[in-house]
Amino acid sequence: MPAREDFLRGPRIDPRPITGRETVPELVDNAFLAYNAGRLADGCRLFTQLMLEDAVTVGMSLTGAMTPAGLGMSTIIPMIEAGFIDWIVSTGANLYHDAHFGLGLAMHKGTPFANDVELREHGVVRIYDVFFDYEVLLSTDAYVRQVSARPEFQRSMSTAEYHYLLGGFILEREQALGISRKSLLGVAHECGVPIYTSSPGDSSIGMNVAEQALAGSRLRFDVSADVNETSAVVLHAKRHGGKSGVLIIGGGSPKNFVLQTEPQIQEVLGIAETGHDYYLQITDARPDTGGLSGATPSEAVSWGKVDPDRLPETVVCYVDNTVGFPILAAYALAKRGPRRLKRLYHRREEMMRTLTEAYHQAKADRDARAEPKPVARTP
Repeated sequence: MPAREDFLRGPRIDPRPITGRETVPELVDNAFLAYNAGRLADGCRLFTQLMLEDAVTVGMSLTGAMTPAGLGMSTIIPMIEAGFIDWIVSTGANLYHDAHFGLGLAMHKGTPFANDVELREHGVVRIYDVFFDYEVLLSTDAYVRQVSARPEFQRSMSTAEYHYLLGGFILEREQALGISRKSLLGVAHECGVPIYTSSPGDSSIGMNVAEQALAGSRLRFDVSADVNETSAVVLHAKRHGGKSGVLIIGGGSPKNFVLQTEPQIQEVLGIAETGHDYYLQITDARPDTGGLSGATPSEAVSWGKVDPDRLPETVVCYVDNTVGFPILAAYALAKRGPRRLKRLYHRREEMMRTLTEAYHQAKADRDARAEPKPVARTP
């Protein structure tokens, strides 16, 4: 049983008065002391002190309409360029809306209290308080179809391959328009950060690819390649003396996809593994509804997704992502210098070899154990 003093070892709550001259790290460390502010401060320190060690491979999942709100440019691109995010699983919608900015198309601050019937009559689309012209959708659709019809796209490929190729063309468009660092797809292409989509048909990108299939396009998304490549990223990190950390922005299918890498390795492929080492989630989802979005790190332990020995190094912050994510990024960028880019996109073959060899070895070991032993015959 813990002694009384064990419960009282934490620092005294005795903050300095806010002056208005504080940096983000000073504000977080001095004033974010309890409740969800306290959890966000814990998350900032977990990410900065442990997850950003050079040997940790950081995967991020992204849900919610973050890129239309500008977080691609303000938050995600600086983190990618600093080497703080090594691979990504995102909704297709975030990547589709990200493309607007790389194509020089405008998104505007609006109001959540507008009349939506009037907006529709005027050809204005609303994402809560973000407004944009309906022509933005049509222009982006046309661009996606034009690029996806090119010869290099006429094959089966993982979503990481598709997004890498698309990001390269968006970079070219940015250069032609005289703009830069507007699209996270473009920056991920430059930095070799693979981006996967767990539900490639569930977005306007997938919808346009589906339209082209009716016209005879041979482009197909290989979802099995996505499952195996993401698992290979995690196993390769762990097998080469490193650790795996997950930064979960929101929940949904991308959250599951970034976490299911460990059950895929352990349960399906039969490779001995223990789970992700670090887990940091910013979410507004509750755990008591039974949804994956709100499932806790301790629940993830029961699935083999999180290493039970590393459960103390997990944090969930119940705060709006548009508030918590930029604070986390500002804290980390102020506290840590850039990491060397891992450029995992260009190492996919190497990582897949590690996974494939481990799978075949584990399968051979299982088969050997299951093989019936010969029965000794008596003379």
